[in-house]
Formats: sequence, structure tokens, C-alpha cells
Amino acid sequence: MNSTPSYLKHHFLIAMPHMGDPHFAQTVIYLVEHNQHGAMGLVINKTSGLSLADVLEQLNPGVEPSEHCQHVPIYNGGPVHSERGFVLHPQDWSYQATLELGGLALTTSQDVLLAIADGSGPDRQLIALGYSGWEAGQLEAELIDNAWLTCPADPAVLFDVAVEQRLQRAAAPLGIDLSLLSSQAGHA
Repeated sequence: MNSTPSYLKHHFLIAMPHMGDPHFAQTVIYLVEHNQHGAMGLVINKTSGLSLADVLEQLNPGVEPSEHCQHVPIYNGGPVHSERGFVLHPQDWSYQATLELGGLALTTSQDVLLAIADGSGPDRQLIALGYSGWEAGQLEAELIDNAWLTCPADPAVLFDVAVEQRLQRAAAPLGIDLSLLSSQAGHA
């Protein structure tokens, strides 16, 4: 029997309680891409402790960022290329290096950061350093091993829900209270 693979682009990956990898324990990942070649996503519920002001000071030493920039958090998007920046935002904004994702967009160029800083950019955004990546078949194997729950992504969780509530809110449409799940995995 030949079945077409089911890809999870625009879905959330929600780490199961038994997730042992410290990079992914208690995380929610927005999958930017998932196809036969692998998957790429951004952790959306782990802040780095840095702000947009910190990043701008690194990019433009000597230029004083606005007070607003002190309050824009930077997320740990994942362990791959942790020096690279990614900005997830609504699709109605486009910059030098913007990939449209169908309702959302991902920008990797500095111009979006400068636009956010001066108030002319998207007011709904998630800025991350690094990303989470899987080689071909790797994510599928992790799903078979019950490492992740999946559900369609909700932009409100990305942009409107407080970071400490994103894990539970992402799981809510599944009717699952993660705090009630065992940390032991099993197969029927």
C-alpha cells in the first residue's frame, strides 16, 4: 500500500512531557517547513534573555536603540545556527529576505529589525535566534516514538499569548492538559 506522506508545515510541535533533550523539553515549535527533505521550525516559548535593543547594539554599535526595543524579547528558536536571526510576522509585511508562508511570513534580513525598532515594521512579530531542524525522516521517526504532539498552528498563540502560557494554549485544541500526562512513553 502506497500512502502520501502527511507534512506538518504551519503546525505546532508540542513536546511530550518525557522529552529528554534539554533544547526541546517543554517547548512549542512552529513548523516553518516540513517536506521530504526534512523540517525546520522555531521554538516559540523560550526567551533568550536578550531584547531587540541588545541585538541592535550588536548590529550597529554606537547607535542608541529606542526604549521600545528594550521590551521586544528575543526567543531561542533552536540549537541550529544560533547566531542567525529569524522574524516571524504577518504576511502583509515584506522585506529583503522574506519567505511567504500563507498568512504568515519569515524574514531573515536586518531591515525588518530596523523597521520594528523605528515603529514602521510589523507590530506582531516573534524574533528568534537559531532554529530547530530535522533531516529527512528524522521528525517522522520522533513522531512515531511519541516525542511530539501536533496540531495546526494558531497565529494568536504566536503573537497574542504570553510566553509562559503558550505551551498549554497550543495544546488546548487537542483537549489535552499536559500537566496530566505521564512522563513515561508507551506504545499500544
